[in-house]
Amino acid sequence: MANNKWLATVASIWIECSCGASSTFGIYSATLKSSQGYDQSTLDTVSVFKDIGSNIGVLSGLLYSAVTSSSRFGSGLWPVYLAGAVQFFTGYFFIWLSVTGVIDRPPVLLMCLFMFMAAHAQTFFSTPDIVVAVRNFPDYSGTSVGIMKGFFGLSGAILIQIYYTLFDNKPTTYLLMLAVFPTLVSLAFMSLVHINPSNTSNDKPHLNRFSLIALIIATYLMIILVFQNIFTLPSWAHILTTIILLIMALSPLQVALTAQRSEQRPPSPVMAPLITTIEDQEVEMNLLQAMGTINYWLLFLAMVCTSGSALATINNITQIGESLDYSTLEINTIVSLWSIWNFLGRFVGGFVSDLFIHRYGVGRPLFFSLTQLTMVVGYLIIALSGNLYIGSVIVGVCFGSQWSLMPTITLEIFGVKHMGTIFNSIGAANPIGSYIFSVQVIGKIYDKEAQATGGLCHGLHCFMLSYFIFVGVSLFGVLFSFVLFLRTRGFYASILQKRLKQLY
Repeated sequence: MANNKWLATVASIWIECSCGASSTFGIYSATLKSSQGYDQSTLDTVSVFKDIGSNIGVLSGLLYSAVTSSSRFGSGLWPVYLAGAVQFFTGYFFIWLSVTGVIDRPPVLLMCLFMFMAAHAQTFFSTPDIVVAVRNFPDYSGTSVGIMKGFFGLSGAILIQIYYTLFDNKPTTYLLMLAVFPTLVSLAFMSLVHINPSNTSNDKPHLNRFSLIALIIATYLMIILVFQNIFTLPSWAHILTTIILLIMALSPLQVALTAQRSEQRPPSPVMAPLITTIEDQEVEMNLLQAMGTINYWLLFLAMVCTSGSALATINNITQIGESLDYSTLEINTIVSLWSIWNFLGRFVGGFVSDLFIHRYGVGRPLFFSLTQLTMVVGYLIIALSGNLYIGSVIVGVCFGSQWSLMPTITLEIFGVKHMGTIFNSIGAANPIGSYIFSVQVIGKIYDKEAQATGGLCHGLHCFMLSYFIFVGVSLFGVLFSFVLFLRTRGFYASILQKRLKQLY
């Protein structure tokens, strides 16, 4: 079982399941705000540095390229994971020290640095996980990226479930848990992740089983969250449900064992490779070459318009919920459900786009446009009705889809050699958009409304104008991604032609 792509996939899945702490900011944001004496704009500034760290992964891409091009480390990627583990622990540990008063209240810029480090660590986990998955499963890049991004999307809900079991209503202790648990998981499994492409003709059924496990876990988490929102569960019930969850998280290992046993069998003709493999890909651009193309900036601007506003939504979900009289339990439930909707979008975005590109040659940028257009509906629901449950479902699914589609589009348009650096540079669109929409839009408009009512704001009007602005900007995002779709139609049509030649 040693040294094969299936074990590498399982190790990547387990790392992804533990490292999505940035999406749980809403759990401890109120404690951070009160302990440090922040107003809403200052809290949003700190959260923007979280978004900057979790989305600007150029350094992780460069380190990945350096490690894979050097013979000193063999086929291992442990230096990339180690760099992430050090940052993860340092960032969250110092935030915990600050919130608990162990150290003096740090200046805002220093707190921003702690938050940046904690979130930046995620890119040192996700970059090797995603690129290795694409290299190991070149014919199913959308599906493999969707699996990795999907489990990452679930990680927030998994972490929160562990929090409910061990440290319920103790958000400061949750910060300490974030410093320790993901760090230990990444250190335990980092040596197992490596590039080892082999026969790909029978990969799809096994990849589908990984996807099925993720769907089962997501469904299970959603059921647990609904029960926790309706009933007060005893401690033994929390422990039991968490143990079952951890057993489910271990089940990908069984899929890997089955896949390894069947890999030596003759490939089924029905499962012949669907698209040209990465090694046959003609386009290979580095970061500077990619940035010199119109397609790069169309994808970048599309990400700014909608992903930035989605991040602003989850970063401010506690304050939005409080203004609409949601209880703390309801807000925490929405944060947990966001992780599930995020997962669903990441999974569906990769799986469905793979299906359509293989059967009909439909370009992935079209699906990007459709998710952006659907996101407009979610923003209107929040603005006009204040229904965070329905609104967060729509926005969360669409946001997750974009994070599954963007790396795959990057791979297909610019090549795999520098994929880690290029897609992480495009990811910088998220914190740029988050800063604009969190600080300059939501933060300032909310503070203005709150000043008029004595420091706190209650009602739809607190965030309504912000979400109308999100709607307008998202429509520009639809335009950018649709132009990208028109510009790349020929490329995606050629993928279908190559597939038809392989079949006939």
